[in-house]
Formats: sequence, C-alpha cells, structure tokens
Amino acid sequence: MTGSSDSRFDAFKLSRHAATIQGSVDARDLPNLAENLAPGDDPVPIAWTIEGRQSAEGRASLAIDITGSAPLVCQRCLSRLDWPVAQATELLLAGNERELAALDQVTEREVILATGPLDAADLVEDELVLTLPFAPLHEGPCPGRA
Repeated sequence: MTGSSDSRFDAFKLSRHAATIQGSVDARDLPNLAENLAPGDDPVPIAWTIEGRQSAEGRASLAIDITGSAPLVCQRCLSRLDWPVAQATELLLAGNERELAALDQVTEREVILATGPLDAADLVEDELVLTLPFAPLHEGPCPGRA
C-alpha cells in the first residue's frame, strides 16, 4: 500500500498480519517540522515504511523506517545543510490506557496507544522531530569558510 492523503491504518491488524505499508510525505507539509527546515519551496520527500510485527517479547509492535534528506540551517554559518535521515524505530502497541501505563513501567521502548486507526504521517512526523538535531552544524568546517 502506498501512502496517500489518507494514511490511516489499524496498527493491531497490521501487526497481527505482519503486513507492511509504505509511502512518502513532504516534510514541508508537516506542521511540527516546517519551521525547522531551511527556507524554500522545494519539496522535501521523506520515504517511510511501517511494518507490523511482534516484538522480541511477543507484543504487538510497529517497525517504522524513514529515509530522506532534510534541508536545515547550520547554526554556525547560517547556510543550508542537507541532513541525511535514516531512522529505524520499534514502537510497542497498547490497546488501552491501563496497558499503556503498565508497559511504560516495564520497558524503555516507546509505547503508543492504538485504540483506533493511527495516521502514518503523524508517526513519521514524530520520528523526524526526534531524529533531527536541535542545533544542526556542518560536519567539520563550514563550506565557504577558510
């Protein structure tokens, strides 16, 4: 299944069937990321794959992989910096608030509440926010500087 404007899915069903959905989202369209990106009108495609699976402990989970490149602003020279994005995360699924609280007590992994359909774009946005640096800097000397 390829992503579309309606990227909602049943996380427990995806996990139960070990199914995969995938797509792409323009990071400029994600409200929590737009202000972190370097100015421009160029699209910022982020490819995503969400795979339903069972965790090592046998719990329903999702493996989320995101890849792409995000244009950021270097905080040292204030020029554009294309930041590579390659993030893989496993999220455990909770079916209710009590299960969420219990899992949060016994695991270091991220647990999400999946009582209804989840939105792939929201999950991708969350992962991008977590993976992008707070204060991006060019690695080594900034281009154009001696």
